[in-house]
Amino acid sequence: MAGQTRRRSKREELIKAGIEEINKNGIAGFSMRRVADACGVSCGAPYKHFENRNEFIAAVIEYVNGQWREQQLETMARYEGDARRQIVEISVEYVKFLMDHPHFRSILTLKDDDFDNVYHRLRGELSSMTQRMVKDYCDSVAMPEDVRYRKIYAVRSFIYGAVIMFDNGELGYNDMALEALRFNIDREFDLP
Repeated sequence: MAGQTRRRSKREELIKAGIEEINKNGIAGFSMRRVADACGVSCGAPYKHFENRNEFIAAVIEYVNGQWREQQLETMARYEGDARRQIVEISVEYVKFLMDHPHFRSILTLKDDDFDNVYHRLRGELSSMTQRMVKDYCDSVAMPEDVRYRKIYAVRSFIYGAVIMFDNGELGYNDMALEALRFNIDREFDLP
């Protein structure tokens, strides 16, 4: 049992070092040897946990997805019974998550021709719950499909636009800006 716990702990340590490696060097420059060095293990140690580079990167993405999924579930529980408020608050929480964990943002922008479609799907899971919630809400209030599509597009634009503007200093990352974001996303769900 203790061996399994140590193995899981080392695996998580490698994943966290992998996040930092992607943040510093991107996917193209990703080096499992540097990850091993950062963890103080032999260059072969990561291969005890991951079959190859792509499996390692997939584990990194799954780890990030898990961190975000936990936060989404907590937010949904806080606003249980109010689907519109859940969408708004999860959207704001997503912006905060990406701002508070800048190294996770590099996961969103992974581009690598060798990285097959399975791993692209994993990366898309970061925003899939929000998209499903918007679709379900729009269906519940009988919004036509084209309107629902525009709502999803608008919410995603608000989220990623806010992160970019906060990150580059165009807008201050503060309570007032988050409240403006919250207001605009909420307003997006007024019936057309």
